[in-house]
Amino acid sequence: MSSLSHTTSLRTPRAVSFIAATFSMLALGRSRTALSQLDDRALADIGLTQAQARREASRPIWDVPANWLK
Repeated sequence: MSSLSHTTSLRTPRAVSFIAATFSMLALGRSRTALSQLDDRALADIGLTQAQARREASRPIWDVPANWLK
């Protein structure tokens, strides 16, 4: 067993938080990709314009919604 295994664990709160944040950002990226592929009718159903959808879809995955930072 290496000494690293004694000092580093994927079960520490910080590691779990980092992993959860990473998966959340990846899911956000997939959602933004899906949003960019919606047609005008589907966008109207969710109350967005084509311009709003493009703007949201073009944001990088680390640019998360403000309520995630609270």
